[in-house]
Amino acid sequence: MEVEAPQVSTWEGYVNWRNKPALRGRHGGMLAASFVLVAEILENLAFLANASNLVLYLKQYMHMSPSKSANNVTNFMGTAFLLALLGGFLSDAFFTTYRVYLISALIEFLGLIVLTIQARDSSLKPPMCDQDTSCQEVNGGKAAMLFAGLYLVALGVGGIKGSLPAHGGEQFDEATPSGRKQRSTFFNYFVFCLSCGALIAVTFVVWIEDNKGWQWGFAISTISIFVSIPVFLAGSATYKNKIPSGSPLTTILKVLIATLLNSCTYKNTSSAVVNMASSPSNSHFGRIELNQETVKDSTTTETPTRQLKFLNKAVTNKPRYSSLECTVQEVEDVNVVLKVLPIFACTIILNCCLAQLSTFSVEQAATMNTKLGSLKVPPSSLPIFPVVFIMILAPIYDHIIIPYSRKVTKSEMGITHLQRIGFGLVLSIIAMAVAALVEIKRKRVATHSGLLDDPTKPLPITFLWIAFQYLFLGSADLFTLAGLLEFFFSEAPIRMRSLATSLSWASLAMGYYLSSVIVSIVNSVSGNSTHKPWLDGANFNDYHLERFYWLMCVLSGLNFLHYLYWATRYKYRGLGTTNE
Repeated sequence: MEVEAPQVSTWEGYVNWRNKPALRGRHGGMLAASFVLVAEILENLAFLANASNLVLYLKQYMHMSPSKSANNVTNFMGTAFLLALLGGFLSDAFFTTYRVYLISALIEFLGLIVLTIQARDSSLKPPMCDQDTSCQEVNGGKAAMLFAGLYLVALGVGGIKGSLPAHGGEQFDEATPSGRKQRSTFFNYFVFCLSCGALIAVTFVVWIEDNKGWQWGFAISTISIFVSIPVFLAGSATYKNKIPSGSPLTTILKVLIATLLNSCTYKNTSSAVVNMASSPSNSHFGRIELNQETVKDSTTTETPTRQLKFLNKAVTNKPRYSSLECTVQEVEDVNVVLKVLPIFACTIILNCCLAQLSTFSVEQAATMNTKLGSLKVPPSSLPIFPVVFIMILAPIYDHIIIPYSRKVTKSEMGITHLQRIGFGLVLSIIAMAVAALVEIKRKRVATHSGLLDDPTKPLPITFLWIAFQYLFLGSADLFTLAGLLEFFFSEAPIRMRSLATSLSWASLAMGYYLSSVIVSIVNSVSGNSTHKPWLDGANFNDYHLERFYWLMCVLSGLNFLHYLYWATRYKYRGLGTTNE
């Protein structure tokens, strides 16, 4: 008598790396996510090793002005993070997050090779200048090579940021409380691993760049991103990969167009608006064009909502064009996406403040005394303060604060995503006020020491004063980024998760771009025939940076009030969440 083999349960809607059904107990879980975390350490090391110090490289070796160097850095980093939307889109629509990561890592690897070659060969850089010769800014083919390398890196970084967090988040069973708790732990440790890579980048690699040469710094980054590929591949047998379900942007556009057309065509038939939770007998309203395997595995994210009721018009009447026919589920998906967009918009100003850490804050520190005893600390190593603080706070938050808050609030989350984000926004306001006060002190020391007009000599004030603004902004980054990643992932429809998670990085991108725009506007408004612009010129001591920081403080305060308006009205849709 033959004994039937026990049935193995599958992760429905997911496949393994061989494109076969993923199995419960064999695929997914914290083991699979651990490979993602290690890969993130290596990837962020490669990215931040150059980004944190790039403003000085452009100024000292490519002979750009301080403001132009700052704008180029913010544009580069903004582009890298904005391209995360492309990575997320491709992961949801056509490829798996697994494949998008591998392709993106190879693209970043090629970009770093280009930058390494240019940094090593003096003929590919503008000639060195001294007191007897004027500095020639990089141009022509040399500039083309520089920006080709930078934006290849940006493309690779964008693809990685758009796929790796979602890939890790997909490894957990969200249908169970333990799975959701593990997922929350993963996102906390994802930020922790970001900081681990950053710690190595802003200490060891920055020291190498400043003391041994930039070619060595770029080479370390190149090796790091290359090593991340076999590390990521080592976890292939444990991963479960979500099956792509078509373009989420197509769904969004279709629903919005159908809503608009039906509003215009049937504006007098408002009484026909249906209750989206009913009408099971109507084949048009009841039909959901969705992979059934995906539906079964997405019970925590498919709860119908009743907000943004104007979208109901997309399914109220049969459209004139069959291609615009929408299902109830498609309308629900777009409903959720539109609900999270105001939260996304409210984090852009925070990231505009964060942009100052890699631009003006570095240039501030470069004018100060950077010695600690006999050790001369590179200004670009200043991010070590928030990085170390995040590495200490992240485990405390996950293992002490969250369990305690769960007992107090009697909820699964303990501290909600929106509460974490809001706390980060408050810290950014404090950070900008502290930055303004520190700059006032730095300028006062420059005036009293007679070095205001001589930017070549370090001021008799320790660079550790700059650490305060780094500390507050770094803390803000921990709460906001981890909160945003988990918020977008858990709230988004399962078919749009990679794209939604990418909004966290897109917010960073918008912040960097907005920083460049604000600098340009400030210079345009403040400069005239009798007054120099606040943030322009070769002598950094002539800048009115304190006024710029006060402006950012005011904007951050107004932004927080805007955030409160939307956060207090937001209704969570996942299990185990509450906004009370």
